[in-house]
Amino acid sequence: MPRKIRLLVVEDEPAIRSGLADVLLFHGYEVDTATEGPEGLAKALSGKFDLVLLDIMLPKMDGLEICDRIRRSDPDQPIILLTARNTDDDVVRGLALGADDYVAKPFSVAQLVLRVQAVLRRSQIGVDLATTIELGADIRIDTRNLAGTRGQEVLAFTRKEIQVLQYLHAHHARAVPREELLAKVWGYGKDLELETRTVDIHVAKLRRKIEPDPSNPKYLVTIRGAGYRLLIT
Repeated sequence: MPRKIRLLVVEDEPAIRSGLADVLLFHGYEVDTATEGPEGLAKALSGKFDLVLLDIMLPKMDGLEICDRIRRSDPDQPIILLTARNTDDDVVRGLALGADDYVAKPFSVAQLVLRVQAVLRRSQIGVDLATTIELGADIRIDTRNLAGTRGQEVLAFTRKEIQVLQYLHAHHARAVPREELLAKVWGYGKDLELETRTVDIHVAKLRRKIEPDPSNPKYLVTIRGAGYRLLIT
């Protein structure tokens, strides 16, 4: 089974924080929480979360500053602001800083879940992952059954290899850094530098299966200084 989507809730009010966590857990997400600004920023910058739900009014560091710091570090990190401030200025500033959406308190559970699903869908994280991946004229991969073909040759994949391919496929318009793959596929923090070898090993195994010449790849290529990119032809 694919891994669960990971959400971070940064909210200082205990009742709201607990209620959000319970609702999101009920809908099948993995949930972690933070109660104040610096803790929330540190967890968000770990790269382990598919979406951050971020209250604007937080002790020690407000949500708008956290949003700005997250966006400077990771332009693709999905963020939804939670705000009791219902003024246009707060909404405009939050969206200008890079938040994907906002939800004004008080909000309904159904509305919140729909917003979370919509942002995840737009960011192509955890949803709408390819069930079939085609590379060139002769490679076809069935991600649901961990199998594929290259011409007449039958290919078998591990679950993690398929998850790597699916993530690269979902983001095929750009190079994906090793650290991002570690965070989004393996769930490791960005500071675990020793684990980057894990990505390289999986890429090497994939190339042996999908590349006509693994030493000179044409589909799963290395972009120097940027990461790996899956070329969809």
